[in-house]
Amino acid sequence: MSTTISGSKNTNEEIEKIVKQTESGQHKIYPILKPGDWVGLKAGAIKSTLIGDEDSPKVVVGFGYDTPDNFIFLTHKHLETLDANKVLEEAFQNLEDYVTEFKFSEALEDKVLTSSGLDFSSERILSPNHMLKAHQMLNSEELLVTIPRRTCMMVISRDAGEKLLSSFVHLHQNAWEDDSYGNAPIANMLFVIKEGSIVGTIPLDK
Repeated sequence: MSTTISGSKNTNEEIEKIVKQTESGQHKIYPILKPGDWVGLKAGAIKSTLIGDEDSPKVVVGFGYDTPDNFIFLTHKHLETLDANKVLEEAFQNLEDYVTEFKFSEALEDKVLTSSGLDFSSERILSPNHMLKAHQMLNSEELLVTIPRRTCMMVISRDAGEKLLSSFVHLHQNAWEDDSYGNAPIANMLFVIKEGSIVGTIPLDK
C-alpha cells in the first residue's frame, strides 16, 4: 500500500467521487497514524493530536480513504462539503471492524505479543477492545506497546523483567531504524497502556 499524500492536489470533485464510491462500499476511510512532523499537515490534512500538543505534536492521527492506488487524505478544504463528525465516526468504526490478531513470540518466552503485517496493524492501538485482548493474553494490567512504523505492533507487560524489556526495546530500535520494507515511521517511543487505552509514553530518542 502506497502512502501518497494528497493535499490541495485533490479537488472537491475527486473527493466527492471517492465519497460516493465509499458509500457504495468500494473504499473505506480509516484513521492513520503519522509522526508530528508529517508533511501532510503542511498540505492542509486534517488531524487529531494523539501525543503532544497542538503547537508541538509528536504523533498525530490523519484520516484517509483506502483506495487501490494510495491513501487519499482528507484536508480542511474537503470538510467544507463533508460532515466531519460522520467521517470521523465512520473511520474509527472501520478500524474497530478491521481484524488483526495477536500472536505470542516464542523467541521472547511467549511474553511478547506481535500483531504486524497488515495495513492497519499499528492503528489498532487506538482500539481499546483490541488492546484489552493483549491485557488478557499477557495477564497484565499495564502494557508497553511499540508501533515504530506502520503495519508493526509489539506488546509486552511493563513488569516483564529487565532482560525481556531490554530485548523488547532493542527490537523496537531495529524496526525504527530499518526502512528496508518501506513502512512509514510513526514514533520512536513506547506507549503505556492501561485498561486498553493510552495513558502515557516513554520517549526513546537518543
